[in-house]
Amino acid sequence: MRGEAYLAAHQGGKAVAEFQKILDHRGIVLNEPIGALAHLQLGRAYAMDGDTAKSRAAYQNFLALWKDADPDIPILKQAKAEYAKLQ
Repeated sequence: MRGEAYLAAHQGGKAVAEFQKILDHRGIVLNEPIGALAHLQLGRAYAMDGDTAKSRAAYQNFLALWKDADPDIPILKQAKAEYAKLQ
């Protein structure tokens, strides 16, 4: 929740730190969607900070985790569109 709040406040650096905490403790989230979504939010935070390379990598991680998901899921469609803009 804190990372989301930082994104909404346009504080990318602080958001990066919060989402990285989730990814650093993968054992807590295991197969929960929050683990995969942390990659997406991390990509957004890096993009906000202007770090395109790290943003692309985070989006790629998210898209790799969701490669078998239903392509009509709105968050997946949005993530693909955001990733395309980074190219």
